Amino acid sequence: MRLPKRFVEEITRHALEEEPDECCGIVAGRNGRATKLYRMTNVEHSPYRYSMDPKELLRVYHEIEDGGGELMVIYHSHTHTEAYPSATDIRLASWPEAYYLLVSLTNKADPAVRLFRIVQRQVAEVPLEVGQEESPP
Repeated sequence: MRLPKRFVEEITRHALEEEPDECCGIVAGRNGRATKLYRMTNVEHSPYRYSMDPKELLRVYHEIEDGGGELMVIYHSHTHTEAYPSATDIRLASWPEAYYLLVSLTNKADPAVRLFRIVQRQVAEVPLEVGQEESPP
């Protein structure tokens, strides 16, 4: 999976801005190419968990579908733990077609960013390629 460098930088910035709470958001795309990043509201306002605002999520999902796109990545931050899905993240992963990106703020000077697939509670790390330009088709 390839994401534009500016998206990874924006996700990291979002995580740092929301700290001490977890941030969350979506990356949408078309034909395997990441095209738009959506910062979402974490209605939990918690350093230990996230939940996207349901109305906001519905609006964004419709915008993505109406534009002929697809939900590619769901991202969130871990403020005090590594960039690996927690037991709660795994239990609540309900988009098997999506990638899950986590950013860890355990080292704020150099946040760790990792990408995963979570299908039927099975976690598999996926190589994340950070590109200078938009991701290829």
